[in-house]
Amino acid sequence: MLMGAVAVAASLIGFLAQPVQRNELYTAPAISTSSKVSSLPRHVPNAGDERVSSNLFSSNDMLPLADQRPTIQGRTSFGSSNLLGVGCMAGLFVVLAKVFATQRAQVSGGAWEDVEVALATTTGQKAGEDTQGKQRIQGIKARPAGYRHDVTRGYQLEEVSRPRRNRRHPALRAMMRETQMSPANFVAPLFIHDADYDTPINAMPGCSRLCAASVLKEVGECVEQGVNMFILFPKIPEELKTPDGRQCYDPTDIVMRTLKLIKGAYPDVIVCTDIALDPYNTDGHDGIVDEYSGEIINDITVEQLCKQAVAQARAGSDIVAPSDMQDGRIGAIRDALDAEGFTNVGIMSYCAKYASAFYGPFREALDSNPSFGDKSTYQMDPANRREALREIELDEAEGADILLVKPGLPYLDIILTLKENSALPIAAYQVSGEYSMIKAAAQAGFIDEQKVVLESLLSLRRAGADVILTYFAKDASKWINDPSGWWRKKLNGQL
Repeated sequence: MLMGAVAVAASLIGFLAQPVQRNELYTAPAISTSSKVSSLPRHVPNAGDERVSSNLFSSNDMLPLADQRPTIQGRTSFGSSNLLGVGCMAGLFVVLAKVFATQRAQVSGGAWEDVEVALATTTGQKAGEDTQGKQRIQGIKARPAGYRHDVTRGYQLEEVSRPRRNRRHPALRAMMRETQMSPANFVAPLFIHDADYDTPINAMPGCSRLCAASVLKEVGECVEQGVNMFILFPKIPEELKTPDGRQCYDPTDIVMRTLKLIKGAYPDVIVCTDIALDPYNTDGHDGIVDEYSGEIINDITVEQLCKQAVAQARAGSDIVAPSDMQDGRIGAIRDALDAEGFTNVGIMSYCAKYASAFYGPFREALDSNPSFGDKSTYQMDPANRREALREIELDEAEGADILLVKPGLPYLDIILTLKENSALPIAAYQVSGEYSMIKAAAQAGFIDEQKVVLESLLSLRRAGADVILTYFAKDASKWINDPSGWWRKKLNGQL
């Protein structure tokens, strides 16, 4: 029915488009064929001529009489022709209105999925224009037929600088990327204990205290993913703990034995060791405690730390990492190592270690919670940033090779402060509390673990961390290395 109406409309339009011939009252006089065109007079209308009511300057009037076409006497009614056209058009509109009303009733009574849809292309563009052969991007909802954005067609900002130009293509984003991250940036912490089995750490899902066999297995799996740096944290039996922590430099200590085990199986990896008394101290503090005042006695604690560093270097430690935050310990340890010939053993100083609540799961892992008070008298106040500048100056002058910030993500400003004020490599520790929060939220389905882990690690890198200690080292490396994984697809613009 619609096609018939369109055909009628087309025929009518063609008919109306034909020019209507007007009949003139003037009759051309008989002209002798012997007369010359140049001698013929032009017709000039007079007041009594009905042609005055027509166009006095029509093209026919301006021609010589020999060129004027004779006309048919009489006048065809132009008003009657017009009236006929108007009547036909009115009839056509009635037919079309009925057709469209019928189709609208059919559409409103059916499902939307039966309606033809098209993508809205440019602003204000009609549905279907320039969309033939195009395939809608998966995930973008289809637009109903006839849909237009409710915006001004052709609207454009007078904006010269458009940062999005550098983000529009994966190749451009890769070229502009300021921060890179790879497994080479990660250090994997290993919890170790003297047992023939592994013990899961309840507060840190996915982490365990490892036996000797599991240590080698874990190191091997990390090396396969490109992680070649490790740091050891021991769980010491209660019977070996003393107020002065003397077990920390015993040649038979678990740290010394694990160092030799790892270096024997994987001689090319780098193994770091923690320098602190809290795993070995009966009071759970990083130094020797005065039993009457509760003070952590700085200088004799540093003496114990020097013995610990030398013993670990002998066992094969590549980098010692003093985490105790005692004054002057970096210079003292450097001197002690050099005096014993361990000039190539590096020092990763916990330069800005804060008295943080994020260490709780770690202390459960090592059973090293303080028996009284907290560690505010030697670890830094979380309210302070400029104080870290003083720690930087001291540790650099005393011979540190790497400066570390702990915790990580809550202290991005401190990482940036160290980066901007030191030429030394900067390390950040994504601590146990950060790890456990991500794990708990992921297990509850609140976040995507892989995406949040990689974003948080990238944030530490962006803030200035060259090295990241993280319990996600192995998993993050797997995700980064997976050629068909989310990380690679994101970097390559394939999501």
